[in-house]
Amino acid sequence: MTTPLVFSTVPYAYLGSAIAAAGGWEQGFIERRTFPDGEHYLRIVTDPADRDVILVGGTPDDASTLELYDLACGLVAEGVYRLRLVIPFFGYSTMERSVRTGEIVTAKTRARLLSSIPMASRGTQVFMLDLHVGSIAHYFEGGIRTIHVYGKSIVTAAARRLGGDDFVLACTDAGRAKWVESLANDLGVAAAFVYKRRLDGSETQVTGVSAQVAGKRVVIYDDMIRTGGSLLGAAEAYRQAGAASIDAIATHGLFPGDSLAKIYASGLLGRIVVTDSHPRAVALANDYLQVDSTASLLTEHLISNR
Repeated sequence: MTTPLVFSTVPYAYLGSAIAAAGGWEQGFIERRTFPDGEHYLRIVTDPADRDVILVGGTPDDASTLELYDLACGLVAEGVYRLRLVIPFFGYSTMERSVRTGEIVTAKTRARLLSSIPMASRGTQVFMLDLHVGSIAHYFEGGIRTIHVYGKSIVTAAARRLGGDDFVLACTDAGRAKWVESLANDLGVAAAFVYKRRLDGSETQVTGVSAQVAGKRVVIYDDMIRTGGSLLGAAEAYRQAGAASIDAIATHGLFPGDSLAKIYASGLLGRIVVTDSHPRAVALANDYLQVDSTASLLTEHLISNR
């Protein structure tokens, strides 16, 4: 059996290269051009026929999603015997369900779009990392097999690096309490979360902290940091409760606009650690925002799910 062949979308070229290197696999090449009217030209240069092909590409925006879709369709048309999509960040998770009449569940429609990729002769797999809502994996249809990869090993290593041997692992709200409690048990540390009261449709107020954090290091975990509003609200609550220091970990760092600069300017957080699941975090990485690679973890799952 030939070794896997790894392709990637443009935004995830860094991760495709890292996964290929971690697995000792061949990296495939795509020729790309853009026509004057904005239409994109794609040509698969490395022959994928009768190969086990890995395509790395997240869905941080519509353009990235369409490139992933186009390349996947093209690879199947060129005769891959198995296709494995690695989607480190599945966007659209904000709209994973509808709460008002007429709302479109974008997470489901995007999963259906990717489900329409023609099936490779020996099947198609989709690997997704730390989904914001686990049920999204069930939105994929047809014969696609979804594998939800948990980033617990990366998160716990980062927490230990930030907090040392004695710290409190915290979360931004009670909704993540069970997951943070599980991580805290693995680490042998205390867990904490904040209580919130909703003021209106878009604003909440922190009303309390669940554990004693006075004089202690606090490491906040959330699966995703967007603008950082919830993170800063929780950090302020832990500081008022007497935390000696506060750092943060997230699997996915989105940081649109100047949100990272605003988080830094708040002075509430000493350091932030995220993974390289989102290209925006990779682009912004610095001493304050540390970015850990997911390549080894994803490669392990690709090997174990052959």
